[in-house]
Amino acid sequence: MRIQSLMAATVLAVFAAPAFAQTPPPHLPADLSPAGVRAADDHLALEEVEGTEAMAFVRAENERSLATLTGDSRYETFRAEAFDILSSTARIPGPSFLGEGIGNFWQDATNPKGLWRRTALDSYRTDAPVWETLIDVDALSRAEGRDWVWKGANCLAPDETRCLVSLSEGGKDAVVVREFDTTTKAFVDGGFVLPEGKHRLSWLDRDTLLIATDFGPEDGQPTLTESGYPFIVKSLSRGRTLAQATEVYRGEQGDGGYGVSPVVYRDKDGVVEAVLFNRPLDTFRAETWQWVDGRAVRLNLPERVAVQGTMGTRLVFSLDEPWTVGGATLDTGDLVVASLVLLQQADPVRTDNDPQVIFRPGSRQSLQDTTVMSDRIVAVVSDNVVGTLKVFTPETTARGHTTWAATEIAVPANSAVALGDSSRSRGEVFVSSQGFLTPPTLSLADVATGDLAQVKQAPAQFDAATHVVEQFEAASSDGTKIPYFVVHPRHAPADGSTPTVLFGYGGFQVSFPPAYKPELGKLWLENGGAYVVANIRGGGEFGPAWHQAALRENRQLAFDDFAAVARDLSARGIASARHLGIYGRSNGGVLTSVSITQHPELFNAAVIESPLIDMLRYQDLPAGASWIGEYGDPRIPGDAAFIARYSGYQQLRPDTDYPRVYITTNTRDDRVHPGHARKFAARLGEQGHDHLYYEETSGGHSNDADPVANARRWARHYVYLSQQLMD
Repeated sequence: MRIQSLMAATVLAVFAAPAFAQTPPPHLPADLSPAGVRAADDHLALEEVEGTEAMAFVRAENERSLATLTGDSRYETFRAEAFDILSSTARIPGPSFLGEGIGNFWQDATNPKGLWRRTALDSYRTDAPVWETLIDVDALSRAEGRDWVWKGANCLAPDETRCLVSLSEGGKDAVVVREFDTTTKAFVDGGFVLPEGKHRLSWLDRDTLLIATDFGPEDGQPTLTESGYPFIVKSLSRGRTLAQATEVYRGEQGDGGYGVSPVVYRDKDGVVEAVLFNRPLDTFRAETWQWVDGRAVRLNLPERVAVQGTMGTRLVFSLDEPWTVGGATLDTGDLVVASLVLLQQADPVRTDNDPQVIFRPGSRQSLQDTTVMSDRIVAVVSDNVVGTLKVFTPETTARGHTTWAATEIAVPANSAVALGDSSRSRGEVFVSSQGFLTPPTLSLADVATGDLAQVKQAPAQFDAATHVVEQFEAASSDGTKIPYFVVHPRHAPADGSTPTVLFGYGGFQVSFPPAYKPELGKLWLENGGAYVVANIRGGGEFGPAWHQAALRENRQLAFDDFAAVARDLSARGIASARHLGIYGRSNGGVLTSVSITQHPELFNAAVIESPLIDMLRYQDLPAGASWIGEYGDPRIPGDAAFIARYSGYQQLRPDTDYPRVYITTNTRDDRVHPGHARKFAARLGEQGHDHLYYEETSGGHSNDADPVANARRWARHYVYLSQQLMD
């Protein structure tokens, strides 16, 4: 893989000429107050998730779009190929430590809803593990007449025989929780049961849960924030109802983010080391509290911090902002350890070892993944968007001071590296690696020895021999170099004729390193297409600063970065506008909708999936208010002004020539409201712009209902992209 940078004057010149239409958008209200924005919105009825007018709109749009997409001669081939990949029995079963064995959730053609199952580690290592089924979700759904979607199990260490199983109706984030016994392989009669909600919970002991949820009105006041997340933590004893739970911590109803969370940290024997409460103030700022002797004590930590775990009486965390303690300043991005006793002090006095920096990333590095073991820390460090694996071990010097020795564990070059489940009692952690053209490898790391033993190797699911991977850089509007990966045919002509999909996200400090996407490889690359991943600002590829550079009023920089990559692709002859499409989902839907409205001349296709688009009303569409720290608050005049300059829904113009876009979402999505996608499609239609809109009725934001629905989803995507970029 090689890194190149293009700084030709012809490329830089285009930054001075954004392609905005001359007439103002007709739906950008002069009054940007919430009332003014609402008054200017002629599609409010589409915000009613299952309203009569909304569902009539969905049915009509679905019928028209399905005729175009599923009626294409390529659709059935794409669907069958995607289903074969998604249901393949040759996939690596994702492992989790479960008691003395290994647990796995598995979906295939026979079990589309899935099986929660287990096997012994030695059996798991073989090519044909012997699995024991714990829960058959398909059978459970049939027996109960419910559209259950598996959302995981939270098992009590160390034996992990009692588990809190989360099940979602249709794939929503909100779940029902039931206690399950892995020894009897049955739900516990009279065990813990929680009604549907966005719960935050943790085992305190075998008979006690710490839970944050909707406890119902108290003294006439709600127990959820405006985002619909909890702000109260209670202790729930076995045999008691939620109404009988005892309060142990309370934030405020006006808190932001994803709700208060209780976390119980245990040692390798299951003994509690610390109980912490995370109280989000907004999307990224939070207070950290510790439960000490029956009372909550606020820890002296910065508000932008990520707690990684405990090592006995010490807390391990990474900093998302500088932190001054005892006269010394620690840097953004540092991995730090400090004693909990010191952090409980209102004005802590720093010593040579407390707090202490374990790792400080370089300018092109960032901490991506961390697992805290009993006496070591395992971390994935990204170096120019590729993964490295390190183990940090404390060592005592002759003077009694502690230092941290870093040992690198060899992993495949130019790969994405990720940490899987870990076991403190075993001293082991699963590690995966993969590349754009290299299938995943699963290994098991012994953190004491640094040995990395391969456990599974996924087979190739598409022909990668025809393609190569390169990494380039583009200069954004302020001169910042934006890295991006290109996966393209080995002998692609340099005339811009290669059909290319450009992916971007640019938000919430989420990184996108090289990843093996078999459905993309089979349905797109094998048919001669190219694929690009733009590591734009707003993501976490280069740490917290890379993310924070595109927050709030600086959001336009993320859009500029994306446009710069598109222009760079054209300048290099990789893809011209005629053959360049974009794809983004969720926050990536902000990016793609804005890219289409700001620079329609750069693209000929856009898959806009599960998107945020109406950024002047997003805070009123659940659970939008939890993201105010990322985007700003449209209820504040200054924030509304900078949001209005880019919000795709309001910036649509009838006299601009947009490419035919494909907008898709999910009725059951309770994370990003389907109203965003519906209203954007409706406004495109009323302005006379050709478009496609399809709304799936189950699966939720995660699209994890079953491989049958997901195969149809990917087939629709690639039929559309083929029509726009290849035909």
